[in-house]
Amino acid sequence: MNRLEELYYEAKTDKWFKRFAVFCRIALAAGFLIAGIVKIMGERFAAGLPHNNPLGHYFDALQLTGYYYTFIGIVQVITAILLLIPRTSLLGALMYFPIIVNICVLTYATRFDGTRGTTMMLLASLFLLIWDYDRLKHILPVKQQPKTDPHVVKKPLGMRLRVMFFGGSFVLVAFIIIGTFYLYDIVPGNAEDECRNQCASSKNPQACQVFCDCIYKKGQPLDSCLATFDKAKDIRKPGRK
Repeated sequence: MNRLEELYYEAKTDKWFKRFAVFCRIALAAGFLIAGIVKIMGERFAAGLPHNNPLGHYFDALQLTGYYYTFIGIVQVITAILLLIPRTSLLGALMYFPIIVNICVLTYATRFDGTRGTTMMLLASLFLLIWDYDRLKHILPVKQQPKTDPHVVKKPLGMRLRVMFFGGSFVLVAFIIIGTFYLYDIVPGNAEDECRNQCASSKNPQACQVFCDCIYKKGQPLDSCLATFDKAKDIRKPGRK
C-alpha cells in the first residue's frame, strides 16, 4: 500500500470517521426526503421564494413539467432511502452525487444565497464516495494491486489523523462561508428586501436599486438585470452623462 491508502484504511477503522460517515448519510438523506416529498405532493419547492427571483423562475417552470416534476421527487426519495440503508448506501451515494452537482451549479448560476448549503452537501456526497473507495476502486480506471492479506497500517497517525481531517474540514467550511460573501458584486437575495438591503453598503447604491427593480418589479432574467446593473454603474461614474 502507498501512504494515502494506509491513511484511508486507518480512517476506515476509526470510530470518529465512521460516525461522520453515518452523519453525512443521514443529513444528505434528510435533505432529499423533504425535497422529494414536496415534489411528489405537487407543491412548489421553496414556496417562500418570490416568483420573480431567478431561482423562483426555475422552480415555477419545473413545477409545470407535470409528471417529470413528480419523477424528480420519487428519485430523490429513493436515493435518500438507499443512503439510509447500510447495504445500499454506496448505490445511494452514486445516485446522489450527480444530482447534487446539478443543484450546486444551479444555485451558483442563479446567485442563490443557499450556495453555501449546496456546496457543503456536495462535499459531504464526495466524502461518502471516497469513504467507499475500497468498493469503488474495482470499477475505476486505476491499476489494481494483487489481492493480499488484510491491510496493515505501518505508521498510524492516531489522533493526529482526526485533527488533520476535522480541522481541515472546519477551515474549508469557514472558507466557503466567508468566500461566498465576496463571490459576487451583487445578488438578487431570497426576497426583494434582502436585495435592497445590500444597496446600503454597495459602492453603487443607485445602480443596485436599479438591479433590484429589474429583478423584482420587472421580473427580468438575471443576465439581463446584471447587464442593466453594469450599464447603470457606467452611467453614474464621474465624468459620465
